Amino acid sequence: MKEIKEVATLLEQKNYQQAAKLLKKLQKEHPQNLWVQLYIGRWYEEIDKLESAEKFYRKLLKDATNPQVVIQARLGLKRIENIEKNRQQQAIAAAKSDPKNTEPGLLILEPISKENKQEAVKNLARIMKIDPYSARMQLQNRGWRIYRVGAIGELKVYGEEMLQAGIPVFWAKISDIEKIHIFRVQYFQSISPQANIVCLNEQEQMGSLSFDWSEVVAKVEGLLPIFMDAMDYDPRRRSQKIRHKKMTQDYANILDLHLSSRRSIIRFCDQNYQYQKGITLKIQTQEQSLLTLQTTNRSKWNELVNTIDQKLGKVQTWSDFTPFGEVTCRDYTQLLSRLKSHIDISRKIETMWDPAFQLYSSLVFLKT
Repeated sequence: MKEIKEVATLLEQKNYQQAAKLLKKLQKEHPQNLWVQLYIGRWYEEIDKLESAEKFYRKLLKDATNPQVVIQARLGLKRIENIEKNRQQQAIAAAKSDPKNTEPGLLILEPISKENKQEAVKNLARIMKIDPYSARMQLQNRGWRIYRVGAIGELKVYGEEMLQAGIPVFWAKISDIEKIHIFRVQYFQSISPQANIVCLNEQEQMGSLSFDWSEVVAKVEGLLPIFMDAMDYDPRRRSQKIRHKKMTQDYANILDLHLSSRRSIIRFCDQNYQYQKGITLKIQTQEQSLLTLQTTNRSKWNELVNTIDQKLGKVQTWSDFTPFGEVTCRDYTQLLSRLKSHIDISRKIETMWDPAFQLYSSLVFLKT
């Protein structure tokens, strides 16, 4: 087709406006012509609308039967891949040239809806140069997931590309996580009109702290498994019929209140809150007098949480820690081992769940 050669010449001359007019005319006259579709893709590529160009090239790979068109579409996709790769590498190199961007950090994927997952899988695979199956395994419908640990400048480049492609993601520096102050509550001295707590700081110093309930911008809840070493017997095993097995004995309740203006987290834990000190909370039961001495720590904890909730009102609650903790404890033990948990639970078996909650709550703090 004579006009196609003319389009090719116009693109070589970088006369994109005239090429667009001619392509629009050809598309109207020959809507099914594969060469017209190919050069529309090439036009998009030349004006740096790579996503649109990719769509045309991929459609041709799917629909075209002409081997020459297929070859050209594949070459177009390869050019786009090289352009994106070079730009990504240049952006990473530029970011790393600033010493501040070499600090260690995290890139965290947020949950994505089912209706957007297919497109997100394709875009994540393209950005990170991985296969679609691997991309799909990284994206989840619920909770956060650490995607990568590395230099914050490099992670920011990847993160910005993901955001542009519609993938919800954020990044954080480890040093910013470590700068958050943690106060571990021992008991309330008063709750109204201001809250006044007796607490331990990061240096294990006991003191008191007062805050207005209006200062709290977020609440984070979590359950931390407490493990025990049990004997597991299985007669079907040829050897080691009896062996040690780690089992979950109980769960510790933990609750964080975030005071962003003070860069501080107020932390409550049912394992060490001193219910017998400070203010005495009333347990709302039908047989209150009978249960005064029988009230368990669990019911006391529930009453404490209810009292806090009444004071907080509509403050956002984050409670998706468990799926985050499961994956992070499995895949990022080296990262967790360098974080101080600021959680006082008497444990017979050490676990990464404590620093995992510290990390999760800190990420919520930085995100909000």
